[in-house]
Amino acid sequence: MSFIMSTSRSLTFSICLLFAVNNANGASFNTRVADGKIEVFGEDRPLVTYQLEKPKDSRVPIESACYFHPLVTPKGVTITDVAPSDHLHHRGIFFAWVEMHGTKSADFWGWGEHAPKQNRKIVNVGTAISTTESSATFVANNEWRAEDHVMIREEVKTIASIRESANVLRIEYTLTPAEDIKLPQWAFSGFCARVPKSENLIISSPDGTVNLPAPHHMKPDSDWPDKNWYDFSFRSKSGKVAGLAIINHPSNPKTLWHNIPGIGMINPCIVAPNPIQLRKNVPLKLIYTVVAHDGPAPTTLLNQLSSASSKGE
Repeated sequence: MSFIMSTSRSLTFSICLLFAVNNANGASFNTRVADGKIEVFGEDRPLVTYQLEKPKDSRVPIESACYFHPLVTPKGVTITDVAPSDHLHHRGIFFAWVEMHGTKSADFWGWGEHAPKQNRKIVNVGTAISTTESSATFVANNEWRAEDHVMIREEVKTIASIRESANVLRIEYTLTPAEDIKLPQWAFSGFCARVPKSENLIISSPDGTVNLPAPHHMKPDSDWPDKNWYDFSFRSKSGKVAGLAIINHPSNPKTLWHNIPGIGMINPCIVAPNPIQLRKNVPLKLIYTVVAHDGPAPTTLLNQLSSASSKGE
């Protein structure tokens, strides 16, 4: 079963769309669009929510939404954090650059130290939803606006599935600049995930446990080396062990990782190795796989998913 919905959005959704599909293993995927968000349920349990609009009760100090939260594990552990006290502008799993220059300059990340963040907003303008026997897919079409000027048109395609003891998101960003845009070199920026702070955080990569020092936000060369994936696992407040991993797709540009254990930040950063020039109407496509899992880092699964990515799957 599949359903496609597309709309130009200027008001909060006043309708609710709900549909489900059963796969061969008996799992079902329900997807609901209502109240300015897309919600995906796997096996009748919450899996992930994509915020199309900033929630009214949000502490995030910027107007942009277009982020993932909450993302949960199959056992119901919320693995993302929004508006943590150390960085109120951090929002679950999100994509933005801290500095970009075109006809106008902008900081859609929300820091505001090196480019304006006022009247800079990522706005959803349409959605599409479909299902298959093994996954739920949704597409969000967004505009990065500096005042009334569109700098980038963004398509975010997300495929949600369940694998073993993990909920998996394959997120494909296609960013089409409306003009030539320069992205200066920064230690952080781009695709980012925030997990809840934890004193018992265990960080893993394909090479095993990671004990690298935290990088400096003004020193790109202090970022961590590129790996196929990094995983942050911890014991939640409920006592359950859970974690989040990000798998970097081999087709993405050269990457360094601005991973900060002390605040639970995972950030594969493509502007850390060097500045990037985006050309008008030339799309930039970036692919990341996010794995929200119960228990310690599922190394075998992460390596399998990474290997599938390297084969173009």
